Amino acid sequence: MWRVGTDSPDVPVDLGAIDPRSTPGLPGRKVTGDDPKLWARSEVERIGAELATQQEMLFAQAAVEPQLGRTVLLVLQAMDCGGKDGAIKRVAGSMDPLGLRITAFGPPTPDELRHDFLWRIRKALPPTGYVGVFNRSHYEDVLVVRVNGLAPESVWRPRYKKINDFERRLAGAGTTVVKVMLHISRDEQRDRLMQRLINPDKHWKFNPADLDARGRWDDYQAAYAEALARCASDEAPWYVLPADRKWYRDWALAHLLRETFADLKLSYPQPDYDVTAQRHRLETDG
Repeated sequence: MWRVGTDSPDVPVDLGAIDPRSTPGLPGRKVTGDDPKLWARSEVERIGAELATQQEMLFAQAAVEPQLGRTVLLVLQAMDCGGKDGAIKRVAGSMDPLGLRITAFGPPTPDELRHDFLWRIRKALPPTGYVGVFNRSHYEDVLVVRVNGLAPESVWRPRYKKINDFERRLAGAGTTVVKVMLHISRDEQRDRLMQRLINPDKHWKFNPADLDARGRWDDYQAAYAEALARCASDEAPWYVLPADRKWYRDWALAHLLRETFADLKLSYPQPDYDVTAQRHRLETDG
């Protein structure tokens, strides 16, 4: 995947230069064998076990020393059929639900519209020690709002700065923010939409409005390109993950989360009691 640079915020990211079917970072055939799909799925399971341990350490540290506790927030954005649900299920599904908070953001309710656009986001932030996952996010307010003309440019354009300030404060308060755009091609989106219409079990996932949004593909790509550039920072980096190949998507996302946890250098907290003495008490308890 590609980490978006922070040196040229005024230059939109060239999404056209990133092949949605590419597999950057994937080891060569000598490692993956004859079937990289099977290898990737096995790796996701193996990495998932590591993520579960890291999540437990994150939770344990916050429980014992809340003042030192950390939080991890994964923000997922994508075009319709981009694979957010599948990625969450396969990668985040390995973690303990008790320490995981997943929030899907749909169109704002009338009550939410009466507040600042970040109001509902703040309410959904994960507590200290949790891993939070946003399925769509505050970026809808510079994507959907922009493309569909739900607010004038004088309203949505200042939101880039508000988002950057918001994410900077989150990072300063101990939240590690990782933002991922699942990048699919227009052809792949068409195939996935068609599968929802062909398979009766998938009819519920199809929304005719998805075709309206598909008709504005170029506008959405332009909106993403600018949002990625203007809101990429060292505190809250953006990554573009080629997502036409679902097996690669899952492997790359799991790999990124493992690296994110590794940077936190987590460990289990040391007990504030004498373990040997407590074991002795229990062993002599008649």
